[in-house]
Amino acid sequence: MSAPFEAARESIAAARVRNDLIVSEIPSPTKVAPFSLALAGDVRQKVHGEDSELGTGRFILLHDPAGQDAWDGDFRVVCFAQAPLETDIGTDPFLAEVTWSWLTDALEVRGAEYTAASGTATTIVSSGFGELASQGTGAKVELRASWTPTDLDLGKHVEGWSELLCMLAGLPPAAEGVSVLSARRAGRD
Repeated sequence: MSAPFEAARESIAAARVRNDLIVSEIPSPTKVAPFSLALAGDVRQKVHGEDSELGTGRFILLHDPAGQDAWDGDFRVVCFAQAPLETDIGTDPFLAEVTWSWLTDALEVRGAEYTAASGTATTIVSSGFGELASQGTGAKVELRASWTPTDLDLGKHVEGWSELLCMLAGLPPAAEGVSVLSARRAGRD
């Protein structure tokens, strides 16, 4: 076992995530790096006493003691986050930029330092037809990102990712310095 990976794992176990989020460890990829850890996060379902899909995501920590040139280091964080949106929000031309800034702001507020960040923010607007016509029109946003942490305190990175998931679901930010445009819930017309 790698001592740096174990230190990173311990900091992740000590991370404080919002009560709005359910986080659990899931099977991690085995072929990308010699050591890995994966978490799944789901925003708690509490909308008027009914279940609803509010937001979900994955946080994966990869470690290769030999380092990888593409990572610019020996650790790499890969994350995914998605949430349904109201259709009019899904067509906002600035949504992708705002989504990326929510991630970087959430990491910065927690002091999670990193390099070599990359990612994509995608908005999807869909309409149901035929047998799916009852679904109406809906939208969602997805963020796929990766970065190289500059120290072993990965708990800060998990906390930033968890904040992003909650913000995408329309919950107000939990930390000062992070702003949200508006609270919103998914709805298909």
